[in-house]
Amino acid sequence: MTIEPPDSGQHSAGQPGAGNPGADGVVPEAVVARLRPHSRALFWPSLVLIAAVGAAGYFYGSFDEEWMNIAVLAGAGLVVVLLWLLPLLSWLGCHYTITTRRIVLRSGFFVRVRQEMLHSRGYDVTVRKNALQSLFGSGDVEINTGLDHPVVLQDVPGADLVQTALHDLMERSLNPIAARRQQEQSRPSDETTRWGLR
Repeated sequence: MTIEPPDSGQHSAGQPGAGNPGADGVVPEAVVARLRPHSRALFWPSLVLIAAVGAAGYFYGSFDEEWMNIAVLAGAGLVVVLLWLLPLLSWLGCHYTITTRRIVLRSGFFVRVRQEMLHSRGYDVTVRKNALQSLFGSGDVEINTGLDHPVVLQDVPGADLVQTALHDLMERSLNPIAARRQQEQSRPSDETTRWGLR
């Protein structure tokens, strides 16, 4: 997990992520964090890899028939591909990128899916942790935009830090027009009302 503080002020003018407006007056988008699910997901596949390689090394050459020795290697290779390589590729294919303007979710290896959510649209962020996730400091971050089912960043390391960063980014990205309308609607009117008449 990589979390970079937005607009830290340590960049020189004109560098990406400096928070300085460009020629058109728009602040360039900067990457705040790049995440993927916790690497704990690779624990069982790694044990399967070690067991399959150990079993193949132990049993290879112990049979009299050559086809049986080849079958041991083929079986170990099949186990490694199905129970180690495919979970590894699935884990590597899942990316979460948080920038100063949006959240980008990428998943899939053979069929790639990309989903984006703008901070300026507003959302609710909820963190869910089971006992194992609490032990490792990870958790599921649910992002509810109110339109569809919530988007879940599954088993993200530092889930509480991610939640805090998303709240801060959403506050900074408030749409100025929506903020002005909200401020105008909350201001008391100057008109006097008497018995429902103005």
